[in-house]
Amino acid sequence: MTTTGGARLVDGYALVVFDLDGVIYLVDRPIPGAVEAVSQLHADGQAVAYATNNASRRSSEVADLLTGMGIAARPEEVLTSAAAAAQLLRERYPEGSQILVVGAEALRAEIRAAGLTPVTRADDGPVAVVQGYGPQVGWTDLAEAAVAVRGGATWVATNTDRTLPSGRGPLPGNGALVAAVRTSLGRGPDVIVGKPAPELFAAAARRVPAGRALVVGDRLDTDIEGAVRAGLDSLLVLTGVSDVAELLAAPPQRRPTYVSVDLAGLFEPEAVVRVPGPMEAGGWSAAVRDGRLELSGAGRTLSALPVLCTAAWSTAQPSPVRAASSAAERALATFGLLSD
Repeated sequence: MTTTGGARLVDGYALVVFDLDGVIYLVDRPIPGAVEAVSQLHADGQAVAYATNNASRRSSEVADLLTGMGIAARPEEVLTSAAAAAQLLRERYPEGSQILVVGAEALRAEIRAAGLTPVTRADDGPVAVVQGYGPQVGWTDLAEAAVAVRGGATWVATNTDRTLPSGRGPLPGNGALVAAVRTSLGRGPDVIVGKPAPELFAAAARRVPAGRALVVGDRLDTDIEGAVRAGLDSLLVLTGVSDVAELLAAPPQRRPTYVSVDLAGLFEPEAVVRVPGPMEAGGWSAAVRDGRLELSGAGRTLSALPVLCTAAWSTAQPSPVRAASSAAERALATFGLLSD
């Protein structure tokens, strides 16, 4: 089932805002089809932007990375949580103020570019701590952050993603590092800048008429919730962190407008579905029986998702899923949903 009436999904929007990790690339390698998808958007004259919670690269570095992958990108198209955090701190504190930076060199560079002074020790008397992902962040960095915050410094986190996608599966993200400081302090950050806070998406959307931006992401807890909070439509692609099981258990604030397996859903009407849908559509039907979510019928595999979402989201608690037909069993196996 699709709801685009045979038209391309992308044609309904003036701007496509992409998450990066899990959507465009995985670590430093493009996801299959991503280069071709963005190249098609460029060829069509479609405006694009990129919004990332990863604070380990500056906008110019991200643009260079994308260009090296074959995706022509400009720094002004890239919105990072590092740059947004630096801007927030510049608005709050006078030029030259000392900021304890926990993270990668890119975050320090953004702090310098904002006219602030990055420091590494609590004894330097920082007015704020800014914490972002950095592969070299260690115990000493976290300890200095905890001491500074306990001493009165404002604590700003670029983001709280629990994990980062990788070729080896999800790895600890900045949220895991923030959790260590949170545990020692007994409280959370004063400000969280990145997704699911809406500002990165809202900043991108301000470039086009209201409601004409589409967010494309792979995480329900950051990309999709951020889009919902920004009042924007969203497309969940299944190339990164969130899977169908997580989609069916998603609370209202984390439910996308559309779902596709990959970025082909932007262009091919048969490769994208709108969720939720009717309880019966595309040859499929779903219902909750005896505490289980039951899929029956037969049709295109992707078309089963809207009816599954409708049934799953009608219940207060996530339900185990079972098949009531051989075609349903195959569909559920494709989605990784077969249960005992």
